[in-house]
Amino acid sequence: MQRLEAINETSYLSAPDAGIYRKIMRCFYREYEKMHFQLYKEDVYALLMGESEFAGYTMNQLESDLDALVKWKNLTPIQDPGKVYTIQDYKNKQYRYTMSEYAVEIERLTVRLENLFMESANLSTNFFVRLEKSIGEADLMRDASLKEVNEWWNLLQEDFKRLNQNYQDYLRDFYSGKTERLMKSVEFVLHKDKFIAYLTDFVQELQRYSRRMEQILVRQAPVIESVILERVVQSELDIPHALSEFRGNLEPNIRENVMGKWESLKRWFLDTPGRDCESRKVLQITNDVIRGIIQNAALIVQLQNWGISRKDDYQKFLRMFLQCESLEDAHRLSAHVFGIQRIQHFKTNCQREEDRINSSVYEEPPAEFQVRPRSRTYREKKDRQGFSDKSLEKLLQREAYLQSVRGQEETVMRYAKNKRIRFSEIEGSVPEVAKNIFLQWIAVANMSSQKSGQTEFGQEYRLLREEGTCVLKCEDGDLTMPAYILEFK
Repeated sequence: MQRLEAINETSYLSAPDAGIYRKIMRCFYREYEKMHFQLYKEDVYALLMGESEFAGYTMNQLESDLDALVKWKNLTPIQDPGKVYTIQDYKNKQYRYTMSEYAVEIERLTVRLENLFMESANLSTNFFVRLEKSIGEADLMRDASLKEVNEWWNLLQEDFKRLNQNYQDYLRDFYSGKTERLMKSVEFVLHKDKFIAYLTDFVQELQRYSRRMEQILVRQAPVIESVILERVVQSELDIPHALSEFRGNLEPNIRENVMGKWESLKRWFLDTPGRDCESRKVLQITNDVIRGIIQNAALIVQLQNWGISRKDDYQKFLRMFLQCESLEDAHRLSAHVFGIQRIQHFKTNCQREEDRINSSVYEEPPAEFQVRPRSRTYREKKDRQGFSDKSLEKLLQREAYLQSVRGQEETVMRYAKNKRIRFSEIEGSVPEVAKNIFLQWIAVANMSSQKSGQTEFGQEYRLLREEGTCVLKCEDGDLTMPAYILEFK
């Protein structure tokens, strides 16, 4: 708990004159990036005078602010005896100021926070390729120099850190309030396909690479944990630090740091007892985001379609046409409702009462024709009506389904002896239903790193394998397969 005390170095960020303190520290940080590690107060004052808000700022105020920053341990004063020419100069104590380690990291953090929304997160799968390559080179680190081991470890951790940061920053935006409101807007429907395609590609690549990373980690974990990590710790200790003599023995802290980073990398791709790996959680979150985008788009389209029907308007226009006293009035109403019309001629097979070629269509008696759209997806609108109570039919179907499930369970579990199904000892012909269930259980267990699974009947099991193969006689032929054993809890 000794590391959880208050951090005095961050006091200048929330002090009453935080704007002045932050500007002074930003000047030190900019000069620090230029390799100007030590500054006189005159140098700082000259830098501040270039800002318009410091027009009335005096040297006495600067000295007071520098003393406050020294008190908070953001600046370290170094007395400069070379500039002392008189006793008065010695009393005034000419100092050069340098930033403390905490102050440098705090300023880096503030700069990153200011540019946080300018950085674009993505779901790149290049980090999986680089992680796979780095872990595959673990055997080469046995005989490599400590410098090469340290570079290999830093590259591995940097790629893993970027992978974590990128997916967290990208998926976090979908759960923010602003993005949630945007996803429910009409404008988002135009871009939903692009988001879905991008997320789907990432899901497919993650499924492919997570399986490969799981296999390579299982294969390389023994040599990394027994040999390579010790060399990594030694490579970290081999790097000299200016203040290492004052901090005591650094080996326990370095060892804890290295082991913790390795365990985090393993938990990202490998399942642990009672806990899924991080890659599975990322898949679930991504699928939830895709599902949410599709649901929001469908809801928006449905809301838009609610206002399309103009049945009442058409009925009103029809009543107005019926109330027209002459054909001219009907023409004027038609022009008002439909505007300038594009004349279309239709040929019909109805019998005409007169064969005069000069007769107008308005002089003919009305005829009715049923017109249907030519679209293949057209379906006639069904009249809305009530629905009948089918509770009894549902109950019968449910009972029939449960009886079928119980029959399947009895058929499969009759092959179990002492809570085990040993496929090499099964005699007689196996029904096709039982064969399909067996193969499904084996496939589910093989996909799990623990070689375990749960049946649709609620039983947990573990998949074991004996040497050799066996022949499972089925109704549709003989199946040659590895000598598996299903052990039920």
